[in-house]
Amino acid sequence: MTSSLETLQSEEPHVTDVATAPETDNRTALVIAAHPDDADFGAAGTSYLWSKQGWTFYYLVCTDGSKGTSDPGMDPRELIRLRRDEQREAARRAGASDVFFLDNVDGELAATREFLGDVVRHIRMLKPYAVFTHDPEAFIVRNSFINHSDHRTTGHVALDAIYPSARDRLNFPDQIAGGLETHNVKEIFIWGSEKANFDVDITDAVEQKIHALNAHVSQGFGAENTDSDFLKFVRERWRGEDGRYTERFRRVVLFR
Repeated sequence: MTSSLETLQSEEPHVTDVATAPETDNRTALVIAAHPDDADFGAAGTSYLWSKQGWTFYYLVCTDGSKGTSDPGMDPRELIRLRRDEQREAARRAGASDVFFLDNVDGELAATREFLGDVVRHIRMLKPYAVFTHDPEAFIVRNSFINHSDHRTTGHVALDAIYPSARDRLNFPDQIAGGLETHNVKEIFIWGSEKANFDVDITDAVEQKIHALNAHVSQGFGAENTDSDFLKFVRERWRGEDGRYTERFRRVVLFR
C-alpha cells in the first residue's frame, strides 16, 4: 500500500477555522499525487464537496503504482492496469472530472527536467486556480513515519512547476510554440503538512471519501473491508474532538 500516511500522521486533528472554498471565477483545481490512491487520502473529501459547489477537479498521478503490492504472484503490468482503473473509479466517486497519468516508475521518481515539464504542461493545459499536492519538506513525520520519497519528490516538482516554470514563457518554450500559454496558479493546498493552517470540514463527505478509497481494491480496500482496522484508524485520525471530520492543508496564497 502506497497510501499517503503522512496525512494521518501529521498534526493531531482539530478544527481551527473551518474554511470554505475560495471565492473565484476560475473554479478549477488540480490534485498532483505521487501514486494511485494518494489523491484520495489527501483531498477526496474536499474534491467531492467543492465539486458540488461548481468546482472542476482533475487528478494528475505521477507514478504507475507498479510496486504497490506484497503479492509475490502479481505481475507489475497487471498491477499498473488495475491501479489505473481503480484510480479512475475513485476519482469519479470523489467528484473529479478526469485523471491524467504520467506513468513514471513507482519508487524511482526523481526531480528531472522531463518530469517537471510534464507537470508544467498539465498546469498550462488545465489552468487551475488551485493545486493540491504532497508536502515536499517532511522527511520524518512526528518521529513515527518516513514520508515516501515519491511523495516528497512530487511535492517538490509540483511547487517548482507552479513557480516559476509554468509562469515563464522561456521555460519549456516548445509548449508555448505548441499552443499552450503560461499560467499563474493562485493557491496551493499541501496535505500532510505539520504547518497546516486550513481545515476543510468533510463531515458530510467522510463516507464518500471512504467510498473513494474503497475503489482501491488492490491496496486492500473494498466494500467488504469497510470496517477494517485501518479504516477505523483513519476515521479517528480525521475526526476532531468535536466529532467532526476534517481534511487539513497548508494553504499558500500566491500572486495577490
